[in-house]
Amino acid sequence: MKHVLIISGHTDLAHSVANKQIIETLEEHLPEARVSQLDALYPDFAINVKAEQEKLLWADIVVLQFPLFWYSAPSILHRWMEETFVHGFSHGSTGDKLKGKLLLLSFTTGAPEAYYDKATSPSGFGIDDYLTPYKSMCALTQMQYDGYVFTGGVSYANRTTPELIAEQKAVAVNHAERLIARLADLGCKTV
Repeated sequence: MKHVLIISGHTDLAHSVANKQIIETLEEHLPEARVSQLDALYPDFAINVKAEQEKLLWADIVVLQFPLFWYSAPSILHRWMEETFVHGFSHGSTGDKLKGKLLLLSFTTGAPEAYYDKATSPSGFGIDDYLTPYKSMCALTQMQYDGYVFTGGVSYANRTTPELIAEQKAVAVNHAERLIARLADLGCKTV
């Protein structure tokens, strides 16, 4: 079985609806996966580099789970990558520790998915345009980029009633189920 490491990059998961539901559903259905909830582990952003690198060494598949904030990953996830993906570990003449590991992105947006359709987006950019840094990171670290699972329209502004919150949770469960199916196809144990 493949070892799956899920990095939760939400800056305040306890107050999230969608990302929190996704993580809870993943934990329920991927009992052998390890979840690293960055906001709980490192509220001061002081990343334990050695501990996080050990998790990466253990993993065959790394899932980055996060909300897209201003067209990028949240600050704590950026900090985690800056601290753990260092020369001599992830890249450079002796940095081959991530070679061959799969990277799978799992993310949400507040704006509807149609906003990220390049043909119709007011920004003129499609969702793939915002993922270039991750693809570049995989090329540098010799990881294998395995695409993404994406759900839009789960803005905090749309959780003003119990019905809207229930709707977001249902959408988040669907997101998690798509990710679980993807991981099962990659040889991961699910329940």
